[in-house]
Amino acid sequence: MANRLRISWVALLLGLIAGLALGLVYAWVLAPVVEYNTLPYQLDPTARAQYLAAISLAYRADSDLGRAVERLIALRLPDPFQALADTACGMFQDGFQSAAERNAIEAMIVLYRSQGRSGCADQSGIFTLNQSTPTPLPTAIPSTPTLTPPATKTSTPAPGVTPPTAVPLHTPTTPPQQNEYTIVNIPTFCSTAAPGVIEVYVQLPGSGEVPGVEIRVSWDGGEDHFFTGLKPERGLGYADFQMEANRTYIVELPGRSPRSTPLTAGPCTAEDGQRSTISYRVIFRRL
Repeated sequence: MANRLRISWVALLLGLIAGLALGLVYAWVLAPVVEYNTLPYQLDPTARAQYLAAISLAYRADSDLGRAVERLIALRLPDPFQALADTACGMFQDGFQSAAERNAIEAMIVLYRSQGRSGCADQSGIFTLNQSTPTPLPTAIPSTPTLTPPATKTSTPAPGVTPPTAVPLHTPTTPPQQNEYTIVNIPTFCSTAAPGVIEVYVQLPGSGEVPGVEIRVSWDGGEDHFFTGLKPERGLGYADFQMEANRTYIVELPGRSPRSTPLTAGPCTAEDGQRSTISYRVIFRRL
């Protein structure tokens, strides 16, 4: 009778445990997986909060709102400014432990409050948002002795000779600022679903859209500033503004385009026969 192979289940189990332990040590310690080229929208919640704080601190340092908006758009959030407010609120409720965390919360408050958002952090009233500008130190300039110029003789013209007249110098004038964008079209539409809306599209010459472009809408007694790209589901170069009925508005890209013709939020009749307020599409295109 042949001898049967006897299996030690204890030894097999111990071997499996040892192999699993060695595999974990290799994967976690000896050769851990390193992520490269992680995009902002792929960050986990903790890293995203750090990214938002970094954007806010950079804005507090350079006051470049357009650059801050471009960085926020990369997160692909429905409302990145409200996400700033919510993140600052969470950091405040968790209890900040250092001056660096306090500065980050204050910077986030400054950024999201510039766009009309609010949260529990700024409502607490314990943060100082006014930034004092440091007084520049005086620079010692070595004094230079002032020398008295030697006396010069003024030549007297000969009788009957007219002295030459000084020719005025021509000072070149600064050329007028050239617009970077032009308005290619302002079609109107009438809809009961979107009454009295100014839809702004900022486009490239061929194809493509431009996010992070500042838009100014002005009217009698006020103005508003906002940016393209905050509604990525409508397009990276898209932004909109809600008008009030019977009020007239002007749309422009400040310092980068001409001003639009006056856009009046007058009454209109939609395709279904219902009354509404007329809407506009203002299309800017880079030259």
